[in-house]
Amino acid sequence: MKRRDDSLIGQVVAANVVLVTITLFAASLAAGLDISVGEQRWQFLILALAIVLTLCVNLWMLQKRFDPLERLVERLEQIDPTEPATFDLGDGQTAEIDRLAASFRRLLQRVDDERRRSGKLVLRGQEEERRRVARDLHDEVNQALTGILLRLEALAQDVPSDQRPQVTELKQLTGQAMDELLRLARQLRPAALDDHGLAPAIEAQLRGFADRTGAEAHIAVSGDPSGLDEDVQTVVYRVAQEALSNAAQHARPGRVDVELKTVGDSVELRVRDDGEGFDPLATRSGGLGLDGMAERARLAGGALDLRSERGTGTELTLRLP
Repeated sequence: MKRRDDSLIGQVVAANVVLVTITLFAASLAAGLDISVGEQRWQFLILALAIVLTLCVNLWMLQKRFDPLERLVERLEQIDPTEPATFDLGDGQTAEIDRLAASFRRLLQRVDDERRRSGKLVLRGQEEERRRVARDLHDEVNQALTGILLRLEALAQDVPSDQRPQVTELKQLTGQAMDELLRLARQLRPAALDDHGLAPAIEAQLRGFADRTGAEAHIAVSGDPSGLDEDVQTVVYRVAQEALSNAAQHARPGRVDVELKTVGDSVELRVRDDGEGFDPLATRSGGLGLDGMAERARLAGGALDLRSERGTGTELTLRLP
């Protein structure tokens, strides 16, 4: 790290140089040394060398004393406040630096705790909004479409025969809109996740994926995901849902494998397909929802790992502690 001229160690060194210079001239005056006299010139030189040596030792001690502080500053500058961080400067620090490091360690822990708490609140708010929208779609909009369908059925009995095909077409379009509406409501908040739990909900997603694409779909579950926190289960389900949607729309795979592994309060979800693959760097800002999945993982205190190459398929791994 490049030191600024107004850094603390620079100010201390400058003050020491001034003090040593003043001391040298003060000692010369006190001893009555005259540098024009040869013998006294050597005495003055020895005095100057002794003081310079003292200054060098002083600088060395200052450097040793301030190096841990500079390493602390460098370590702090490397911390990304949006990511979980560990803080360890190693052993052999001075007492003051150890106290500073301990304080920053506690501060980072509080920041991480607050990040996890606020992340859960954000995720919970998103799911509550999804529930509300799904309920409104099902209870209000779907009822309105049902009323339209009933009126069209009654109208079909009274219209002339030459207009009945148009009424029949309107009934079909209304029925399609109702089916699409119900499908959208189930996607917003799947009943399987609330009624049966995480593993059955993902299995239901896989069955729907296989029906839509004709690809083989398999799931392997280890551990008991039913004991996971509700917010964690929701994040895992949403990531699995988005991964399967991406595979269906873009990858055209022949087979998809899902692994769900639970150990205590931690969970790992892995979704692999043998589809076309892609370049993750080139597609990061595209329409695959990768940023959304990564944001969900981050808000839940976890991490998302994506590996893919063109022609070799895609593997997505979600890990939540």
